[in-house]
Amino acid sequence: MIIRKSVIKIAIPIMIEQAFILFLGICNTIMAGHIGEEAVSAVGMVDTINNMFIAIFSAIAVGATVVIAQEIGQNKSKEVISSTASEALISGIIVSIILVIIMWIFKSSIIESFYGSASEEVKKYSNSYFNFTLISYPFIAAQQTASGILRGSGNTKIPMYVTGFMNVINVILGYLFIYGIDINIFGNYIKFNSLGIEGAALAIGISRFIGAILIIGVLLRGCDKIKINSLLKIKFSLDMEKKIYGIGIPAGIEQFIFNAGKIIVQIFVVTMGTVSITANTIGFSVCTIPNVIGNALALAGTTLVGQSVGRGDFKGAKGILIYLTKFGTVFMFAMGMIMVPISPWLASLYTDNIEVINLSAMIIRMCCFALLFWPISFIMSSGLKGAGDTTYTMITAFVGMWIFRILFGYILGVYFKMGIVGMWIGMFVDWLVRGIMYCYRLKGTKWLKHKI
Repeated sequence: MIIRKSVIKIAIPIMIEQAFILFLGICNTIMAGHIGEEAVSAVGMVDTINNMFIAIFSAIAVGATVVIAQEIGQNKSKEVISSTASEALISGIIVSIILVIIMWIFKSSIIESFYGSASEEVKKYSNSYFNFTLISYPFIAAQQTASGILRGSGNTKIPMYVTGFMNVINVILGYLFIYGIDINIFGNYIKFNSLGIEGAALAIGISRFIGAILIIGVLLRGCDKIKINSLLKIKFSLDMEKKIYGIGIPAGIEQFIFNAGKIIVQIFVVTMGTVSITANTIGFSVCTIPNVIGNALALAGTTLVGQSVGRGDFKGAKGILIYLTKFGTVFMFAMGMIMVPISPWLASLYTDNIEVINLSAMIIRMCCFALLFWPISFIMSSGLKGAGDTTYTMITAFVGMWIFRILFGYILGVYFKMGIVGMWIGMFVDWLVRGIMYCYRLKGTKWLKHKI
C-alpha cells in the first residue's frame, strides 16, 4: 500500500506530462503528413538524429535526478540540494551550446552521410527541419535538466504543467505556421502564410523556448527544497560535478549508443523506399501511445529508487522496481490489445496512401504484442539508474542494440528481404534480451552498491 501510494503520487503527473509529449509528437507528424509523405519521412529521419544528441541532455538530467533524489533521501540541507541543482542546470546549458556550434558546422554533411540514399525532396525537407530544430537544443537542455531536478525532489506536477503549456503553444503555432490561415477581426484580415515544414520546426523551437523560461523561473523563485539564487554566480564544485557526471556520462553513452543504433537501423530503412520510411515513422508515432504509461513509470522509478537508496532502504528500492515493472506490463499490454483492431484507422490519421496504411498497421499490431517485453527492458533500466547503476545499463544498451537489434534487423530486413517488418522484429529481440539481463541483475546486490 505504501509503495502504491508513492507510485501514484509521483507517476500520475508524469503520466499526464508524457501524454502531452505524445500529443505533441502525434500532432506534429499528422500535420507534417498533410504537407506530404516526404515531409513525414524527413521529420522521422531528423528526429532520429536529434534524439541521439538530445540524449546527452537527458543524461545530465538523469545525473541531476539521481543525485538530488539520493541527497533528499539522506536529508541534506536545502543549500546543498540547491547548489547541486544550479551546477547541473548550468552544465546542461553549456554543453548544449557547444554541441549546437559543432552540429551547425557539420549539419549538411550529417544529413548526406546518414541519408544520402533518400530522395532529393526528402533531403531538402530534412535540411530545413534540421536547421530550425538544432537552434532549440539549449532550450531542450534547460527544460530537461530543470525537469529532472524537480522530479528528483519528488515534484512531478510542475514539469507536467510546463510541458502541457508547451504543447498548447506548439499545436497552435504549428497549425498557423504549417497551414497558414486568414483571420477576419472586425473586418480586418490578418493572414498567416504557410511555412510548410519550416513552420513545424519553428513552432517546436518557440514552444521549447517558452518551456525553458517557465521552468527556470520556477527554480529561481524557489520550490520545495530547491531555490536557485542566480544563474550568473555559481561556483562549480569538482566533487559535485563528478557525482553528476559519474552517473550522467554512462547514462549518456547508453543513450548515444542506443540512438546511434537507431540511426543505423534508419539507414537500412531509407534504402527500402519512401513508403517504408513513412510507415516506419507512423508506426513509431502510434506505438508511443502505450509508452505514456511506461515512460511515466520509468521516470517515477528513477526518483523513487534513488530516494530509497539514499535512505539506505535497499529492500524498499527493489520492491518499488518490481512493483513498477509488473504494473507497467499489465497496463501496457492491455492498451496494446485495445489498439490491435483499430491499427489501420490510427495509421489513416497520418496519410491516405493505402500502401502506407497497410504496412503501418502491420507493424503497429506486431508492436502491440511485443509490449510484454517493454517494461522489463525500460522500466527496470530506469530503476537501476536511480540506484546509480548506470554503467551496467550502458553495457546492456550496447549488447541489445548493436548485437541484437542491428544484427537481427539486418539479417531479417535486408538479407532475407523482410523490409521494415524484419527491422521491427530485431527491435523486439533487443527489448527481450536487455530485459533478461536486467532481471538477472535485479536478483543480485551489485546494483545497490552505488549510493552517493
